[in-house]
Amino acid sequence: MQDKTFGTAGETVVVEELLEGEEVSCLCFTDGVTIAPMPPAQDHKRLMDGDEGPNTGGMGAYSPAPQISKDLLEKIRDTILQKTVDGMRKEGVPYFGVLYAGLMLTKDGPKVLEFNCRFGDPECQVILPLLKSDLYEVMQVVINKKLSSSMPVWFEDSAAVTVVMASEGYPGTYPKGLEITGLPKAKQLGLEVFHAGTALKDGKVVTSGGRVLTVTAIKEDLMTALQEANKGVAAIHFKGAIYRKDIGYRAIAFLRQSRGLTYKNSGVDIAAGNTLVQKIKPLAAATSRSGCNAELGGFAGLFDLKAAGYEDPILVSGTDGVGTKLKIAQACKKHDTIGQDLVAMCVNDILAQGAEPLFFLDYFACGKLDVEVAEGVIAGIAEACKKAGCALLGGETAEMPGMYPPGEYDLAGFAVGAVERGQMLPQLERIADGDVVIGVASSGVHSNGYSLVRKIVEKSSFDFSSPVGVSGDQTLGDLLLTPTKIYSKTLLPVLRSGHVKAYAHITGGGLLENIPRVLPESFGVILDALTWKIPEIFCWLHKEGNLSEEEMTRTFNCGIGAVLVVQKELAQQVLKDIQRHEAAWLIGKVVSLQKGSAHVKVHNLLRALQANRSLSVHSHIQGKIQTNKVKVAVLISGTGTNLEALINSTKKPTSFAQIVLVVSNKAGVEGLRKAERAGIPTRVIDHKLYESRTEFDSAVDKVLEEFSVELICLAGFMRILSGPFVKKWEGKILNIHPSLLPSFKGANAHKLVLQAGVRVTGCTVHFVAEEVDAGAIIFQEAVPVKVGDTVETLSERVKEAEHRAFPAALQLVASGAVQVGEAGKIYWK
Repeated sequence: MQDKTFGTAGETVVVEELLEGEEVSCLCFTDGVTIAPMPPAQDHKRLMDGDEGPNTGGMGAYSPAPQISKDLLEKIRDTILQKTVDGMRKEGVPYFGVLYAGLMLTKDGPKVLEFNCRFGDPECQVILPLLKSDLYEVMQVVINKKLSSSMPVWFEDSAAVTVVMASEGYPGTYPKGLEITGLPKAKQLGLEVFHAGTALKDGKVVTSGGRVLTVTAIKEDLMTALQEANKGVAAIHFKGAIYRKDIGYRAIAFLRQSRGLTYKNSGVDIAAGNTLVQKIKPLAAATSRSGCNAELGGFAGLFDLKAAGYEDPILVSGTDGVGTKLKIAQACKKHDTIGQDLVAMCVNDILAQGAEPLFFLDYFACGKLDVEVAEGVIAGIAEACKKAGCALLGGETAEMPGMYPPGEYDLAGFAVGAVERGQMLPQLERIADGDVVIGVASSGVHSNGYSLVRKIVEKSSFDFSSPVGVSGDQTLGDLLLTPTKIYSKTLLPVLRSGHVKAYAHITGGGLLENIPRVLPESFGVILDALTWKIPEIFCWLHKEGNLSEEEMTRTFNCGIGAVLVVQKELAQQVLKDIQRHEAAWLIGKVVSLQKGSAHVKVHNLLRALQANRSLSVHSHIQGKIQTNKVKVAVLISGTGTNLEALINSTKKPTSFAQIVLVVSNKAGVEGLRKAERAGIPTRVIDHKLYESRTEFDSAVDKVLEEFSVELICLAGFMRILSGPFVKKWEGKILNIHPSLLPSFKGANAHKLVLQAGVRVTGCTVHFVAEEVDAGAIIFQEAVPVKVGDTVETLSERVKEAEHRAFPAALQLVASGAVQVGEAGKIYWK
């Protein structure tokens, strides 16, 4: 180096680590947040059997690779694949698609050799045949960031082997144009033949590359799959063909090793369970209270009621879970708050009897124990027990392979409390007409109704990672995971005062079904929703889900986590006592029921929801408002095909466009109602009132100018625009056509597609020109034509593509990424 023997190349020294072990390929699908691992594969680079000869692009592969245990695969998933995806997202470059990790299994664990943004060859030929799900549908959920709700399914108890047939002389120079025979025979054997270096010449298949083709067999085990693949290779002939006969030999040797079964092999790791117990022992011990020392490890827990100060106690017990709020916690990988939900759901229930929670037991069930996740959940349970004043006396951790998918777990909780015999609630005989209902604030949705919440989010333009709040420092997932309030310490003194006749926990069933549980049959309540503050998350759920008032009050707490019934004369004093610790309001009164009347009536709910929504919905739930958005008008004639998709797209914080107006040439159509529900101004300009297209277009143009419109989207607009209008708005009108233009222009596109027998169609977003369907193309999405398709079935699938393509095209134009230049040509920035 000092003598510059190597020139400038000698100025840099690269220090490499020598890695020893087996190379494997671990791939996954990812939507930028969630990953879905594929079965691991191993390819064979050397040309000849026994890994002899020169390196190649790959002479064969097999999947799954048995050397990678379930434990190791989970480690690779969490520490390599997921961390890589998370890191890219945090750096502002989220990755969608297939992530390929080339690894080496060393004695120190898996080491990354390379990353690729592709399937890999020949790994693809053994991985995709094992995919049970439809690949196109998997790709769609990846693109739409909904992978967590539709994870791909793989064939179990199956193995795939592919053998590459190469030309003589490969990887060096090789002949081309040699005839290939035997392909039909391989097909008769039930094998898949993937062509690579082949061509058609005079009606014959001939060689045209180094690696010519691969033969893939899928069987119940690797040995059988290799045998079948080799049969296929033997059936196919071309002069000088080179191939290996030992693909998968390492895996077969690994499987032949004699290994006794263990409990860990079957999926239960006792050592991990013991580690967890040691980690949570101090957490439980910190919840000790009078009557209990909360020491874990025995067969049962003990509680001394006398030491807790009880004289004539009645024991009260309650059990509950967290429901599908767990799904959101698992999707967001946030496990530290869900424990409070579990404790709260149980201890808030037993308060209904006036009981003090004494001790708590938990049940944590999973398919594969992740000690770190379980510790986080149980730490949350222990902290919540301290807030509730009860001891975490014990619990059960159940590791059940095959019962739960990877990364999922379930929770159940059990609370036991006590109340002195004379202080039990509810005191039904004391409840009277005119008693006052006090509502205690909830912290949000609490832990009920999450199946509906998840469905609303799924159908909205948001996902759990969407930023919310003025500063955007909280995600929608974080907001929905706000833990359930624990009322025991703050409300127990009030309940013991003798002034409270009944307490109801507003849990599953909402306001409508929980309050009657603590009332005599002859009484009901009337509530006024304008008397309490409804958290904005409920306003958003109501609007986004288009929920009825009854659905809201039967499913959600609507901002009231607990209800107390008190005598009218004592209501103000009890309210003050509660307000020292919790937000609370006088929200209604007890009334005598008329026969057939509802037990609970909630007045003014819609007004309250709308009032709260208008205060801050744009700055809170809808996230940061971006300034300088391009103002868009949508022209419709009916339901507004694609209108809803455009509205949802422009709601996103990252949108470059804002819909400021919807214009229809027909009154009373559904598209106008969609716009009104979204708070978008509408105008009806009836074309029948104008003598010519030009006059009608002039009226439309005037309204567009009134709203300072900059772009126009035609969404099912059934009028042909006049030449002067199109010229004035050149490069600013977008339309969508249900085919891959320039093919199948005009009406009846789906019928023409089916008549032509093409296998692929789709949709095209284009700028509008005077000639129909002739404007510059902005965006296209392909849709496969399936065997047996009708105009109706094909139309439905193309519509789904339109709902993605039109918003995507609008964002491209609004952002300035796409523009129309001279002669109507597209320019990309």
